[in-house]
Amino acid sequence: MQKSPPGCLDPTRPFLPSSFCFLHSQCAAVIPCFNEAGHIAAVVAGVQRHLPKVLVVDDGSTDGTAAQAIAAGAQVVRLPKNSGKGAALRAGWQRAHELGFDWVLMLDGDGQHAPGDIPKFFACAEKSSAALVVGDRMKNCRAMPWLRRRVNRWLSRRLSRLTGVELPDSQCGFRLARLDKLLRLPLPVDRFEIESEMLVAFFAAGQKIAFVPVQTIYKTGASKIHPLADTWRWLRWRRARDRKNPLGRTAARKHPAVIENGIAANA
Repeated sequence: MQKSPPGCLDPTRPFLPSSFCFLHSQCAAVIPCFNEAGHIAAVVAGVQRHLPKVLVVDDGSTDGTAAQAIAAGAQVVRLPKNSGKGAALRAGWQRAHELGFDWVLMLDGDGQHAPGDIPKFFACAEKSSAALVVGDRMKNCRAMPWLRRRVNRWLSRRLSRLTGVELPDSQCGFRLARLDKLLRLPLPVDRFEIESEMLVAFFAAGQKIAFVPVQTIYKTGASKIHPLADTWRWLRWRRARDRKNPLGRTAARKHPAVIENGIAANA
């Protein structure tokens, strides 16, 4: 049997596409972090099993997050003060571009995204030819706290109406994206609204989006999201975006989302 290239997963394992080794060599992980010293080393170690480069963006942490990430083998991009998830992601995308990568895999540093799901994103991207693949936790969301589950579904319904496409999990930060497409988009928001802004911007640009089922993992005290405060901020983002640049449904209908590895959504 022919051996896999160095640093590449065994292509005979389930759900790995034939091109996984090629795609993963062109992809860097971007992990925005704020005070995740207790989780980041394990996250980095898990991601390193699948990707050749892990970029941790330390968003003004005060607890040793950067030191733990470096010790685990990640390259760290430091922001001088806490600037928000959107700002941290943009810094990570830029560093990945400078290093010559074509794709970025985004995930959180709190351990709530399972690195074992990473191959599913590449399989979905290959099958769907999507420029953005988003994790879908809602197919098995019993582990998600009740309030988070209700808020996520409500936000996803609101964003689905805005785009004209059914979006099963609009708020999941576990994502794979074509870096050249990503860097061309206007994504000015700095905080958790970045998840919604990214979806709207990809649709407005006529880019295909896909969703892939992922595990739902929640650890006590781990998440930095505050459902009520962040929902209010999201509503302010929605109103501001509608005033600035209302999104029609034409682009979304031309390029419907792809649900669960290639099944087209109803646009």
